[in-house]
Amino acid sequence: MSTDRSAPADTAGYDDRRRWRALGVGLVAAFMTLLDVSIVNVAVPSIDRALNATPSDLQWVLSGYALTFGLILVPAGRFGDARGRRIAFVAGLVLFTLTSAVAGLAGSPLWLIIARLVQGAAAGVVNPQVSGMIQQLFRGAERGRAFGLLGATIGISTAVGPLLGGLLIQLGGEQHGWRYVFFVNVPVGIIAVILGWRLMPARPAGVPDRHRLDPVGVLLLGIGVTLVLLPLVQQQQWHGGAKWLLIPAGLVFLAAFGLWERRYARRQQPLFDLRLFLLRSYTLGTLIGLFYFAGFTAIFFIFTLYLQIGLGYSALAAGLAITPFALGSAVAAAVGGRVVNRYGRPLVGIGLLVVVVGLAATVWVLHSSSHVSVPVLTAVPFLVAGLGSGLVIAPNQTLTLSEVPVPQAGSGAGMLQTGQRIGSAAGIAAVGSVFFSTLGNTRGDWSTAFRHALVLAAGIIALALVAALVDVVLGHRRSPARSGAS
Repeated sequence: MSTDRSAPADTAGYDDRRRWRALGVGLVAAFMTLLDVSIVNVAVPSIDRALNATPSDLQWVLSGYALTFGLILVPAGRFGDARGRRIAFVAGLVLFTLTSAVAGLAGSPLWLIIARLVQGAAAGVVNPQVSGMIQQLFRGAERGRAFGLLGATIGISTAVGPLLGGLLIQLGGEQHGWRYVFFVNVPVGIIAVILGWRLMPARPAGVPDRHRLDPVGVLLLGIGVTLVLLPLVQQQQWHGGAKWLLIPAGLVFLAAFGLWERRYARRQQPLFDLRLFLLRSYTLGTLIGLFYFAGFTAIFFIFTLYLQIGLGYSALAAGLAITPFALGSAVAAAVGGRVVNRYGRPLVGIGLLVVVVGLAATVWVLHSSSHVSVPVLTAVPFLVAGLGSGLVIAPNQTLTLSEVPVPQAGSGAGMLQTGQRIGSAAGIAAVGSVFFSTLGNTRGDWSTAFRHALVLAAGIIALALVAALVDVVLGHRRSPARSGAS
């Protein structure tokens, strides 16, 4: 892995101060868009009361955002690679800010659902530009630091969402506090749009002006991702087993996408260059991200339900209970980004092991003691799991994208994040299924349901650990061969 600290060749006009300022704007935008994945969870009871929403409406408010977010990532990343990241970043952020305001003004469930669908698509436009910008503007150890900050942003935004949502609902009241969850994006978004236009890089140097954007590839990938995600995000609302037939249908479309991209690449730059999967670091890193987010995101979903509905905690108290994880993740991510170039994939493996240990400890303390409040019992093991998480997200992103060429940085990051979104949806579906089925079988034993679901989440994260260990072993096998060749 390169450790060159010099600025990239395609960053003319970007001194150190401007590069880090551009990163700051990108991180603010990433924080807002990823925060909206989790912050709305604690607002659901308020939305239900204010808009008289049905369970299906509420499910679409939550899952519609994740669906369109995942759907748009790769095409948006490819657009940024081809036409310039600044245009895509600013356009996506303008749309995200507008739809946040529209969501906050919603007068009916349908109004809010449509706003959330468009808001998710806008978030999907913004996010791959941030990863692509880091690839474009930073190299070596500096890139590790930049991805470390992005990893901290991802971890904190996911974990702190319930806390911030609880604070805003407390401030605005039970009836209208949920509107503040959306309105808070508006002033921040306006400032980020202005600064983004000034600081984000335009078209990367050396990229030809004429790029077709592969509409057939966009269509095949879009249909495939939609068919895979729909039964996952609608698992609780669509009854019966027929919905699962959509997943193999989606896999057929994704296979067709792969065949089309191979053919298209002979003539034009494809939507996604499948040769990236020949890179071990990219393939295994994407797999690690998919498994990790499947377990990681599901934890906060079931923990919020357990505390608010099962134990009667307020939205603010539920958010505070997750704070130790967020703090641990923030601290470790900053450290992990600085040392990832030195330790490589073993650092990710250590982080995953620490997460699994922290979750196992959480299950143990909840099973062993019933005389102490749950937020107190879980504080230390959640802090440990958060420290591990900080060593996973940022270093894995750095290593996964380390060999991706800058002209494919946006689409490569988009595919990585698409895997994370699919993992999140699949994890919530699987872990949520165990949670609700245990709840039904035990006649409302919320503590047992949470422990069983948490064991499954830890098991899914253990699969990410297996993928990391495979990368470490293969890396050690290649190193002696290289030494002998030299």
